[in-house]
Amino acid sequence: MTLNGWLQIALFLLAVLAVTRPLGRYMTAVFERRRTWLDPVLRPVERGIYRLTRVDDTHEMRWPEYASTMLAFSVVSMLMLFALLRLQAALPLNPQGLAAVAPDLAFNTAASFTTNTNWQSYVGETTMSYLTQMAGLAYQNFVSAAVGIALAIAFIRGIAAKGRGTLGNFWVDMVRALLWVLLPFCLVGALFLVSQGVVQNLKPYDRVQLVDPQTAAATVDGKETTTTVTEQVIAQGPVASQVVIKQFGTNGGGFFNANSAHPYENPTPLTNVFEMVCIFAISAGLTWTLGDMTKSRRHGWAVWAAMAVLFLAGVTTAYWAEAQGNPLLAGTDQTPGAMCPGGNMEGKESRFGIANSALFATVTTAASCGAVNAMHDSFTPIGGMVPLVNIMLGEVIFGGVGAGMYGILIFVVLSVFIAGLMVGRTPEYLGKKIDAFDVQMAMLAVLVFPLVILVFTGISVVSPAFGTSSLWNTGPHGLSEILYAYTSGTGNNGSAFAGLSANTRWYNVTLGIAMLIGRFMITIPMLALAGNLARKAQVPASLGTFPVTTPLFATLLVSVIVIVGVLTFFPVLSLGPIVEHLLLQQGSTF
Repeated sequence: MTLNGWLQIALFLLAVLAVTRPLGRYMTAVFERRRTWLDPVLRPVERGIYRLTRVDDTHEMRWPEYASTMLAFSVVSMLMLFALLRLQAALPLNPQGLAAVAPDLAFNTAASFTTNTNWQSYVGETTMSYLTQMAGLAYQNFVSAAVGIALAIAFIRGIAAKGRGTLGNFWVDMVRALLWVLLPFCLVGALFLVSQGVVQNLKPYDRVQLVDPQTAAATVDGKETTTTVTEQVIAQGPVASQVVIKQFGTNGGGFFNANSAHPYENPTPLTNVFEMVCIFAISAGLTWTLGDMTKSRRHGWAVWAAMAVLFLAGVTTAYWAEAQGNPLLAGTDQTPGAMCPGGNMEGKESRFGIANSALFATVTTAASCGAVNAMHDSFTPIGGMVPLVNIMLGEVIFGGVGAGMYGILIFVVLSVFIAGLMVGRTPEYLGKKIDAFDVQMAMLAVLVFPLVILVFTGISVVSPAFGTSSLWNTGPHGLSEILYAYTSGTGNNGSAFAGLSANTRWYNVTLGIAMLIGRFMITIPMLALAGNLARKAQVPASLGTFPVTTPLFATLLVSVIVIVGVLTFFPVLSLGPIVEHLLLQQGSTF
């Protein structure tokens, strides 16, 4: 670990802090329908959309209508993407002549991008046409992020409402998230990325002659053959427009298979920092929006502080673990302090090094992004456990756009309930009494997540024909790879341990199901909780009210999140990364 590395981590967190208030204030104005500087341009567009789609923008929805509308929109969007993937070969903007996507992979990809997961069981530059990338995947990047923001705003309205019982209008919230929040920033951000070297074109792939042709030997049908490679195919495409929304919308799906380790997606240290700040920007801003809309800005900052503490714990652990290096390489030129002063460089991009790789891995899994600039599968056992635990905690450490906010608010309700039990009073949250229904909905949302992960992981690890046949590693690391896949899918993250060949019928179907459950079986009880809170009148605080604006509350919130995660997943973590770490320290790979 170096001072330079710590300074980069500190500067990143300061940049996130700097964007929290202005972006949060802006989103408050957008969703409370106050006038903004973009209104002269965007209000006529918004009104035109409502007239075209016959949406009554003055209509207020109760939670069942809000939830059913969101579900209907998501189902239609998923079916449209599935059809586009299956018809890709017959559609235009396919200069490489790529074939149609197989049914199971099309289902997995449609579920993945609809749920803001962006898990990729395919190689983007050899599987998806330009039309699919732009009209299918990039479109879903925008609308799935907008749906997440809309859901978070609905939950905040439920907390702030005074006996109203409604959560707003889903169509209005989604349209305003698209027009006022996502599109303007992504337009500017894409131009910035192009200025840094990210490609944006519709050209066919380039073929260039190698300066140093490569000869490789292989055995085919028992005969030795040699092949000389004299040219390289360099992929092109509309990359910048997809990269900016994959980060700002915490989608994470890369245009290229190497994702943000590819020089056409992430060419410079400046783009690396820019992309990481984009991942946290909206989620951090929503904490200010929470404080603004509930008239308790100190509460918003308390939630931000809890997220920051969890983030710092994760990045410190990951940086420390990767800086230690691999003990099996002791005495070689990979030993920290010798020719490899940074520690474990396996799977790292040499342009970014240990500090920025550990930071990026922590950021992308603290949020439900999933973009990567290093291979998590090549991290040390403890370093790789940090991204895994980040997702297991519910992706609430800033989290995905909207998803992080409504996820941590569920834990806030549980924390307030626990605090009420400790003092023997009816729990209250910002003037709302927390009743049995609220706790039941919060617990349902919390329990669905580990249930899906552990059931699918358990079936896969005992099924050679389905689960373990795709593994490249055995032992505890193989368990970690399967566990990471279902954790990432259910948590709508999308990053992966690359040692698992997930493009099989079993993994495509089960991971697709896990993604759908992880998105919608959490949002529905969340909306029910928000609707119940919206119906309640606010009561004035009393001497027995547990304050939710203090360091004590932030500490309790962090404790509840960690305890729930540890109690749920510690047994399986013990069989995976923890035992792998202990074996590694003893000099064994198994």
